[in-house]
Amino acid sequence: MIRPVQSEDLPFLLAINNACIPGVGELDMPRLRHLLDQAAHVLVAEIKSAPAGFLLCLHEGAVYGSANYRWLSDRFSRMAYVDRIAVADGHRGLGLGDRLYQALLDAEAGSARPITCEVNERPANPGSLRFHTRLGFRPVGHLDHGDKAVVFLARPAEEATA
Repeated sequence: MIRPVQSEDLPFLLAINNACIPGVGELDMPRLRHLLDQAAHVLVAEIKSAPAGFLLCLHEGAVYGSANYRWLSDRFSRMAYVDRIAVADGHRGLGLGDRLYQALLDAEAGSARPITCEVNERPANPGSLRFHTRLGFRPVGHLDHGDKAVVFLARPAEEATA
């Protein structure tokens, strides 16, 4: 089941997130709460009444210091930015990522916002890149942070309204 986040989910989301490093950035509870306050959508994949994964999406204009978010904001006047998607290790391969993205696409239908994100190139995350490519995302740029590098991806708004 995919549903909106609930306050009791936060410890689970924090644990899922931090178990997925370096595919996603590390969080502590205050930073997670800040992201939740800024988020347009926080969707939770639930299995057996417990969170098994989540997707956190921000719109343009969020108060967020991420260099990746700023890079995309400089290029897209409107966007639905997937800051992170994370699935617990024991629940990968069950299609939760597909379902989370479909729920986001449904929520953004008609918004005219492209769906944007970034995937690590260094350290490489080829599984995430294949996943996003399969969902219709295409590269729109790169950014080298020195210790890591990312490729930015976007899925056009017209596809997001299908």
